[in-house]
Amino acid sequence: MANILPTIESPHDLQGLSPDELENLATEMRQALCQVAASRTAHFASNLGVVELCLALHRVFDFSKDRLIWDTGHQIYPHKLITGRYKKFDTMRTRGGLMGFPNPLESPYDLFMTGHAGCSISAALGLASGDSLQGHDDRHSVAVIGDGALPSGIVFEALNNAGFLKKRLIIILNDNRMSICPRVGALAEYLDVVRLNPWYRGLRDKAGDLIKGVPMVGESVERMLVNVKDSLKATLHGGMLFEALGVRYFGPVEGHSLPNLMRYLELVKDEEGPILLHVLTEKGHGFKPAEDDPVFFHTPAPFECDDDDCIVSVKKSSARGFTDVASSAIADCMEKDDRVTVMTAAMCQGNKLEAVREAYPDRFFDVGICESHAVAFAAGQAKAGCRPIVDIYSTFLQRSYDQIFQEVCLQNLPVTFMLDRAGLTGPDGPTHHGVFDLGYMRLFPNMVVLAPADEYDLKSMVAWAINHNGPVAIRYPKAVLEPTLNNRFGEDRLPVELGHCESLLDGPDGLIIGCGSLTGTCLEAVEKLREEGLSVGLINARFVKPLDEETLIRRIQMSPWVVSVEENALQAGFGSAILEAIHNTNMYTGPIRRLGIPDHFIEHGDRAELLSSLSLDINGIANICKELSEQTAANAVATPVRD
Repeated sequence: MANILPTIESPHDLQGLSPDELENLATEMRQALCQVAASRTAHFASNLGVVELCLALHRVFDFSKDRLIWDTGHQIYPHKLITGRYKKFDTMRTRGGLMGFPNPLESPYDLFMTGHAGCSISAALGLASGDSLQGHDDRHSVAVIGDGALPSGIVFEALNNAGFLKKRLIIILNDNRMSICPRVGALAEYLDVVRLNPWYRGLRDKAGDLIKGVPMVGESVERMLVNVKDSLKATLHGGMLFEALGVRYFGPVEGHSLPNLMRYLELVKDEEGPILLHVLTEKGHGFKPAEDDPVFFHTPAPFECDDDDCIVSVKKSSARGFTDVASSAIADCMEKDDRVTVMTAAMCQGNKLEAVREAYPDRFFDVGICESHAVAFAAGQAKAGCRPIVDIYSTFLQRSYDQIFQEVCLQNLPVTFMLDRAGLTGPDGPTHHGVFDLGYMRLFPNMVVLAPADEYDLKSMVAWAINHNGPVAIRYPKAVLEPTLNNRFGEDRLPVELGHCESLLDGPDGLIIGCGSLTGTCLEAVEKLREEGLSVGLINARFVKPLDEETLIRRIQMSPWVVSVEENALQAGFGSAILEAIHNTNMYTGPIRRLGIPDHFIEHGDRAELLSSLSLDINGIANICKELSEQTAANAVATPVRD
């Protein structure tokens, strides 16, 4: 039973708490996190690891005027608990409830909606610079960034600029040796060396105090002492990388000791110029199962546990999803063709590539949260004769847009892009919805864009893409596979051929063109309409680019009305491609209605709920079709027939 947490209406309420009360509050916050994670899929282990850090930051700083940016904002839950949102905490990641990431619409303590890694230092430096220009030099600007995000290219761009501008900026490096999966790369090894030298902690300050304490020494002696200090630092490895960029390094500091954290934050609070405080935390801290398996407990399925924090049961679904099929198809290609490689950006678990990593360690590359590098790296492999597969979430691949253009499409290299989490990602919300990829991919010359309707399509498309001599993008959602098409058409399915759609059903009353995973939903809508007396045709588009213009134009001309269905932004999406093709023919058609994602960001919530709200479920599609049929019939009656 929480006693202190319900009394915390804002961070100012922390000021009157004793050290023991703060420790009890930390315990109550972890209990609240457990209650949410046990009831629904939510980010868990990362939030457990920053409870003390969150309390210490809000105790030392006043973020009603100071600035705080949480990088990769899925670690925002403790912050939400103490910034006036405790009473709504049980609504986390539900439609209309709290967002699982920072949200300025919820609280003035959330300055940016941060869902992608690496941008916090740039934003915090911009705030510091802007505040200075606006005459608010009394404000502090703090960025909390994880060690998994640290290798991102934008981080080094920001550090380089911060060292040059010399604005007052505090960077908290939350080092838990993890991103979602264990971190990778040379920088991870560098931080591990720093971790192994606890004697270095505070060495800079002790050496500085020693110099200051020498009475009236000559300049040569002072210079010698400075050189000794720097030599010790170089020998111990601690912080020299950051110091070389002009960012003063402090730490490493134990991250689960509130008194220790507050003491160090007070120490660096009024230092001039950019500061990096290296804080050592444990992902999943305070909940034994999450400490033992932080990868699984990053976003676990709902679970039950006893009073001793022992897991009693995990409510896992046995249903296969598109991601399962994608990883299996990749493994099949790697087995059959030793030219095939696969790379991901710190998403091995999310993309279910663990088995691929184990079976083909020499051809598996996790580059960390460095999407731009991943794409340019893949281009280099392709130029050397490999057939690389870049397996990255749709929303994260946006970070490599220039490399897709410059290094891959412009060179016409055979790189296959697997865009996981395309479409609506449910409770992850607008930072993670992958609803722009059809638009941003189909713009490039040489790029082929596919959207599988089901397991059969996805397997066939991966095998086809590996043998295509140019770039290919395959997009698919985080969704359970529905066997609708195979159950209905079985062995009559057509093979995947470049630029060919799949005509599934004919019908004189109208036509639905399904793009991607919603094609199965379209089939169910067609069957519902047929029960109600409307015979509607159905096409599985398969290719967004090149479009099967011959088949589509012919079928559209034959139909009194057409509905296109896609789980993508309508602007520049699949429906737009159809309209462009029609425009180029100068032909007359009946009404065409495009169903997809409208021109605004879609909130978080259950995926089925969101699809229903956008008329992208069975009833919504069927109702649009009936509406068009009624309009067409009414127009036919109203239009006089001339002899």
